[in-house]
Amino acid sequence: MKKIISVLFVVVLFCSCSDYQKALKKDDVAAKFEVATKMYEAGKYTKAIRLFEQLATSYRGKPQAEKLFYMFSQSYYKTKQYYLAGYQFESFASGYPRSEKVEEAAFLGAKSYSMLSPVYSLDQTDTNKAIDKLQAFIDNYPNSEYLVEANASLKVLTNKLEKKAYENAKGYNTISDFKSAIVAFDNFIGDYPGTEFKEDALYYKFDSAYQLAINSISTKMEDRLKVAKTAYTNLMKYKSDTHYKLKADEMNERVEKELQNFTK
Repeated sequence: MKKIISVLFVVVLFCSCSDYQKALKKDDVAAKFEVATKMYEAGKYTKAIRLFEQLATSYRGKPQAEKLFYMFSQSYYKTKQYYLAGYQFESFASGYPRSEKVEEAAFLGAKSYSMLSPVYSLDQTDTNKAIDKLQAFIDNYPNSEYLVEANASLKVLTNKLEKKAYENAKGYNTISDFKSAIVAFDNFIGDYPGTEFKEDALYYKFDSAYQLAINSISTKMEDRLKVAKTAYTNLMKYKSDTHYKLKADEMNERVEKELQNFTK
């Protein structure tokens, strides 16, 4: 019995492949569409894509075009071709605004762009684009069944931008470019007031201000010490039991001691 089933499977598979090869070479768009649909429903998305690519121009404006372009978009998505999937889903959503699939297409189009977002250390052009797409979806479909997932994806992308901005600022501290570090941390805290990296940012801003102050020439030291003092105060206001407390307190004692030299 198992042998018979195996033989039948091979026969069906062979016939399917044979139909596919014939469809690729035929000019009969109806037959090509039928085989493309079978390939799609069987999960053979790469083969379906080849046929959809041949059919796209011929079917534009026809009654079956909506189904074709939905399957075309999904096939790109299923094969992780996210640039093409994003483009196709967007085209579908704008071309078929009354479709029952339009909300899903709008979401998957935005999600496709989010899948292109690289690790935080690389250029974040695609991340910013994905954020714009997801925010547009959320604005357009505030009651969507995909809202929870869209917001979760948006948070991941935003956190990635936060991490990149934080690491860039910290990088100035690491290479002892303390002036640039202070400016970068100020910008970071201003841009991301609720960031999970706020404690770290406040500490490294203080550290940068401290290092800049104690290594200054005497004519600039007093003002810079005051900046460092303010940075310490802001850190303590934000989190008095910060895990940087021991080091921060030691640094602040040095700041206070140096400031005394300017009150005599």
